[in-house]
Formats: sequence, C-alpha cells, structure tokens
Amino acid sequence: MIRIVNATDFETRRSIDNGTQEQQQAVQAILRRVKAEGDEAVRFYTEQFDKIRLKDFRVSEAEFDKAEPLVDQHVIDALKEAAENIRDYHQRQVRQSWLTTKPSGTILGQLVRPLKRVGLYVPGGSAAYPSSVLMNAVPAKIAGVSEIVMVTPPGKDGKINPVILVAARIAGVSTIYKMGGAQAIAALTYGTEQVPQVDKIVGPGNIFVALAKREVYGLVDIDMIAGPSEIVVLADESAEPRYVAADMISQAEHDPLSSAVLVTPSGTLADQVAVELERQVNILPRREIAEASLRNHGAICIVQDIDEGFAVVNRLAPEHLELLIENPIDSLGKVENAGAIFLGAYSSEPVGDYFAGTNHVIPTNGAARFASPLSVDDFIKKSSVVSYSKQDLQENGKKIMRLAKQEGLVGHSRAIAERLRDILE
Repeated sequence: MIRIVNATDFETRRSIDNGTQEQQQAVQAILRRVKAEGDEAVRFYTEQFDKIRLKDFRVSEAEFDKAEPLVDQHVIDALKEAAENIRDYHQRQVRQSWLTTKPSGTILGQLVRPLKRVGLYVPGGSAAYPSSVLMNAVPAKIAGVSEIVMVTPPGKDGKINPVILVAARIAGVSTIYKMGGAQAIAALTYGTEQVPQVDKIVGPGNIFVALAKREVYGLVDIDMIAGPSEIVVLADESAEPRYVAADMISQAEHDPLSSAVLVTPSGTLADQVAVELERQVNILPRREIAEASLRNHGAICIVQDIDEGFAVVNRLAPEHLELLIENPIDSLGKVENAGAIFLGAYSSEPVGDYFAGTNHVIPTNGAARFASPLSVDDFIKKSSVVSYSKQDLQENGKKIMRLAKQEGLVGHSRAIAERLRDILE
C-alpha cells in the first residue's frame, strides 16, 4: 500500500494546483458578476450551487441561540477550553508600537495597528470544521480586528451547521453570512448591499475558493493558498510503530492528495509501520481516502542515520513534523524548515490541530522554507515613522542627494536641496 524509498530518490513536493482552465474561467465569471450585481448575483449562485434561494444572508441572533442546544455539551466544553488555549498561546505574539529618539532630535519608530475588517471563510455542509473557526478568529480578535465577517455555505434547508455557529460565538464572531464558494470571496472583496468589503480574507476552502482568493489578491490580502495536508514523522528504533502509523493516517484521511511520510534509519521500524498502516486503515471509516493518500503520496524513506533524516526533513519542509526519537528536544536545533514541530510520543499532531493552542493553519508543500503558521501578525499592519531633525538633515543631506542622483532621480535630490538651502543660509 505504501512505497519504500531511499533518501536520494525521495521527493514529495508537488506543483500548486492552479485548477483547470474551465475552473479558472468559471471563477473569473463569478467574480465579475458579483462585482457588477452584488447580492442578486450571490443569490443566483447560492441557488445554483447550494440549492436554496435566500433573501437575507445574515445569520440572525435567533439562529445563534437555537444552535447551542443542538450541540453536545461535551463538545461545547472542549471548544471553549481549546479557545482559551489558543488565546493564551497567541496573546504572547502581540507586538507593540515603538519609537526611538536620537540625541540629534530625530525620532524613528513603527506603529502597529490592527486591520479594520477581516473576512473568514469556513467550509460548510458535512465538512464542518469548528476548530478552523477558532484558529482563524481568535488571533484576529487578539490583534484587535474590530470586525470579523464570516461566510459559510448554507445547507439545502438554509441553515448553518450548529457547531459552526457555536464555535463562532465562542470565538467572538457575531457577523455571519450564508454564502460559500467563489461568490462569497467576491462578496467579501467587493462588498455587496448586505456584505461589507473587507481588508483581508482567511480560511480554507475548495479549489474554487482557492482560485478566487488568488484572483482577488492585491485588492485584498489573503492568508495563503494552502495545498493538501501533509505530515513527516522522523523516527528511530525507540518509536512505537502503532503511534507512527496512527499519526500518518491522521493526515492521510483528510484528502486523497494528502501526504504522510515516515523517515527512519530503522528497517525494523519501517516494516512494522507498514504492517500497522495496513491494519489501521482497514478499520478506518474514511478508508478509501486514506488508502489513496498513502498509495499515491505516502512513503517510508530509509536513511543511513538520524542526521541524514534531518537533511531529508529540511529538504521537504513539511507542514507537520513529528520527532519520535530519543530526547527530541535535544535535536530541535537541527530542524530548519517545518511549519509545526511535535516533540515526543505524546505530542501527536491532532494535539496541535485541536487543543494545545498553536495554530493549525500552516504552510504546505514546502512553503515552510519561507512561510509561517497563521498568527496575530497576519492581522496587523505596520507603519514606519520618521521625524528627521534639522541637525541630521544638515549633516546627511548631501549624502542623500548623492544616492538620489546615482539612481537618476533628480527630483528626490532637489527635495533635499531646497531644505538645505534654507538651513545653510
């Protein structure tokens, strides 16, 4: 079911899915129509794709109130505790504005301010992910975003999955619109009669949502274009094969395109994990999805030693990395590229997905080489502050003019010269 390869032949990075030409054209057409027609276009596409026509898109307070009794109280309690853990972790990421004053009187600094309005896309229907609501909304609230506008597709009955509404209320989101797909991204980007225009759009979605986010980037900011989920487990002979297999399957069950990889110097562990994968997949409700993932995108990579294993890990730059080796914290410095790092037997990847407090919106497909998990920083903007003193301009003005002239920008040079003339008179 899963291939066994050596380190020199191994590569999992795939090209980004840009969709088919037909999908791209369909998304572009939806964006144009929503921009031109607003709510009426959203109604049209909601009826076409979600099989219901809505007059008003916004979720009412009554709908919020009716949702909570429909959700298991134990689930609600777990969501509340997870939200507190996420708040505690992300609160430590908050940046402060700063100013520094030089003896000459020059003041330099940076203003840190929250984005005003952020759009949060949440998949709907059977793919209800309340954890994603928390992971996206809580950091935004901590950053100080004054308005989070959530969109999620309605069911054929015009209702939103109640657990999504409960998670939204826990996260402090009160503005939710019943719409999904590229039409929801368009509504957030351009604004409609009912939906306000936002500054940034975050949250996962299908290929049409991803293509729409890519199209509107520049008019609004976006979080990332995420690919299928992935995990790499670096393990030695001390690892428990059942744990390794279970953690690989936890990602393989996401999507047939997901990637689950074991990197190990132990041939014995490799054989044991291969057997465990067969056994555990056979009892998995999402068996066909996991089998396709492991068969087409999974692998067991045999390396000479742990150091070669780290070299493979850093080349792959995985979304999730588990270190199931002896004294993993001692080797943490060897990890150069990974979105999230899980140390030891009890730090299974789902701990981070749901509860520990770290964010599960993480760069995929090797993007951990240059990108980071979603954080409070994604919901702020920074402005440089310059208050240059007369003394410093007199001392450095000619240097500035030389640099401007070197680049052929005479107007820049003249802007300084005009001031120097007054100073030197």
